[in-house]
Amino acid sequence: MRLKTCCFIPERKVFAPCFSLNFGQQNESTPLLHNGQTSSHVSPEPPSSALSADSPQTSLRRSQPMHILAVRRLQEEEQQLRTSSLPAIPNPFPELCSPASSPVLSPGSLPPEESSSGKYIVKIFSEDGMGKVVEIPADMTARDLCQLLVYKSHCVDDNSWALVEHHPLLGLERCLEDHELVVQVQASMNSDSRFLFRKNYAKYEFFRNPLTFFPEHMVAWCQENFLATSSCPEIQGHLYMKDVGRKSWKKVYMFLRRSGLYCSTKGTSKEPRHLQLLADLEDSNIFMVITGKKQHGAPTEYEFCIKPNKGRGEMKELRMLCAEDEQSRTCWMTAFRLFKYGIVLYQNYKIPQQRKTLLSHFSTPVVKSPFWGKKKSFIDVSENSLVAMDFSGRIGRVIENPVEAQSAAMEEGLAWRKRSQRMTILGSHSPLHHSSLNSVIHITQLWFHGRITREESHRIIQQQGQVDGLFLLRVSQSNPKAFVLTLCHHQKIKHFQILPCEEDGQIFFSLDDGATKFTDLIQLVEFYQLNRGVLPCKLKHPCTVVAL
Repeated sequence: MRLKTCCFIPERKVFAPCFSLNFGQQNESTPLLHNGQTSSHVSPEPPSSALSADSPQTSLRRSQPMHILAVRRLQEEEQQLRTSSLPAIPNPFPELCSPASSPVLSPGSLPPEESSSGKYIVKIFSEDGMGKVVEIPADMTARDLCQLLVYKSHCVDDNSWALVEHHPLLGLERCLEDHELVVQVQASMNSDSRFLFRKNYAKYEFFRNPLTFFPEHMVAWCQENFLATSSCPEIQGHLYMKDVGRKSWKKVYMFLRRSGLYCSTKGTSKEPRHLQLLADLEDSNIFMVITGKKQHGAPTEYEFCIKPNKGRGEMKELRMLCAEDEQSRTCWMTAFRLFKYGIVLYQNYKIPQQRKTLLSHFSTPVVKSPFWGKKKSFIDVSENSLVAMDFSGRIGRVIENPVEAQSAAMEEGLAWRKRSQRMTILGSHSPLHHSSLNSVIHITQLWFHGRITREESHRIIQQQGQVDGLFLLRVSQSNPKAFVLTLCHHQKIKHFQILPCEEDGQIFFSLDDGATKFTDLIQLVEFYQLNRGVLPCKLKHPCTVVAL
């Protein structure tokens, strides 16, 4: 009997190719066989209805990994699309941020300096040290930013607000011109520098009163009114100059022309071989030195410097100068601005006046007068066009008779001397004593600065421009019951003491030893805003400190 032997050949299992989701290159999606060879033919994927939930192909397809980098890129794109339309959210805890981080949380992964809408983040500080973050476009000028801050802070828009570039470590600051772009100036500033928002009444005062800013002995040659012409004068005079890298100061004769600032190496000679160029006006800016005598050992307190635009903000790059008095320093700094910007400054000065004229054309009340038989505008913004009016009746009327107007003015001027008392409905005196109210009613006024020192009042006056009529009131340091009026006249700061005096049991305030008495400080200020009296000039511009 023949036995048949059977050999069992194991069945060769061929694994079906598995597909993986891949967003990379084409060769990465080629399937591999069990022996490592590539398949030249890829069968199409069966429909999902033909595969059961427990089929190995479904489990294999679900377990295939996805490309990690591609998935992250898709998530980032979705996050940017989701947050690009969201506004910037202010950070409620700015003190927890690092110095290099932005105080505003920008949406997504955008840089803190610029958002997706092309706007930039700028932080503005007020006099009290508080700051406000503002988002501005790249083409916003200093004038537009001041208008925005005036609107947000509910300030009075009198075209005297300015944006100040402040460098605390160097002790420098300058007022930005109205046409300068804020973003460009911020790009050239150091990390410790900041913008300040404050008043500056002297920004265009030289157009109104040029003789005060340009004395004859400092102007070499000019026409009768060189500010209205294209010709530029030559400013000359002695200045103290600090040598680079040294602590010593030397007095030299200098000339300021359109081409730059020169010093004479031989006395007062103007020959080209004796002139040395110190600074170029186009590539530099002029700054006020606020800590000159203490930090730099300057011979006087009237120091200024010329700082290059492309410098790194180091002390050795600054050209330190010092004048004999405030009028000389103001002349040099004003001439520097005129020579650098020229007609642009005059255009900046005229823009608010044109807006004021346009607004007054539409907003000036017009009353039909029965005497002339035509419309007459009787309200004007100028200082010399005051009209007497009578409000004793139900309707106010214009007093046209000069004799009646003069008597009404005298009666109004003496009305503040009458003793006023608060009466209740029953006719009894008010429990709030009138004298106690008059002693504290001035606290809410913007021109009252409380208990500040004499030096602090000088600093505030200098910062807001030393123009005629700039004033503030403060509590006297020598007499706690008295007050002091600090007034600027001809670029000099003067102090006048306001003493209390008693008459018929009531407290009055007087500035001329009792000759003229006022029931409170508000009446005193309003009186001297209309009448010069014993003061060298009228009170025109109050020193205002506004918190942002």
